[in-house]
Amino acid sequence: MISMGTVAAVRRYPVKSMLGEALVSVMVTHAGLSGDRSHAVLDETGAIGSVKHPRKWGPLLGCRSRAVDGTVAVELPDGVIRTVGDPDLDGRLSKLLGRQVFVSASAPAHSVLERAVPEYEGGVPDAVRATAFVDGTGEKITAGKVASGTFFDYGRVHLVTTSSLTRLQSIYPAGDFDPRRFRPNLVIDTGKGPAFAEDGWQDRQLRVGEALFRVVVPTPRCVVPALGHDELGADPGIMRAIAREHRIHVFDLGRLACLGVYLDVLEPGEVRLGDSITTD
Repeated sequence: MISMGTVAAVRRYPVKSMLGEALVSVMVTHAGLSGDRSHAVLDETGAIGSVKHPRKWGPLLGCRSRAVDGTVAVELPDGVIRTVGDPDLDGRLSKLLGRQVFVSASAPAHSVLERAVPEYEGGVPDAVRATAFVDGTGEKITAGKVASGTFFDYGRVHLVTTSSLTRLQSIYPAGDFDPRRFRPNLVIDTGKGPAFAEDGWQDRQLRVGEALFRVVVPTPRCVVPALGHDELGADPGIMRAIAREHRIHVFDLGRLACLGVYLDVLEPGEVRLGDSITTD
């Protein structure tokens, strides 16, 4: 077995596009981390609340979601906490967003995921950029779907490495490449290993604690890492640095700005802080 590093952080996001929670351990199922992206905010048009369209959904990133004993609680920007299922939560979120919204545990078949289109190269595939349009917010966006029956954009688990973050920090010292910006499930401490080594892990199996994963594809980045997260201020230079330093081919979509990799779950099991990550 070859050691690839150790688990430095475990995070999940019970409500899509809200701040999440740090965990000491978590059960991983075939659907991903238990409780991760189990809910999302929807509006009456069927649009899924995603801060990938910050003009429309940006206030969600000022909320924090937590899952405890099967219940999801949301802390709103004013500090008020309500549980999912409480009508007052939907009312407060509707007021926050300026239109009628509600929290849902299921993605309707007609649901739409909207993404802002960044100006820098590698922010979206060229073919997708060609289909972009300006919506009522004045933002140029594209519209697509989430993974069928889920609130995941694509992969069920998202991993980033400390070596890659360190490399990006070195080329853009003014930025703060705190891993929280990238909303990973697993942060892997790769020590002094090479940056972007995870690019070469595609199709490999990784054992992390009790769980076994398959690396599917590098993770194309959207505008979200450049937004403010908790005490981390907004910084458009974050994504521009990634687009300059690390654009790689993703499937047949062209060269995209990427950081981290998406994983599928082959064998469920518990993952804990400090667990080793190994491959054959």
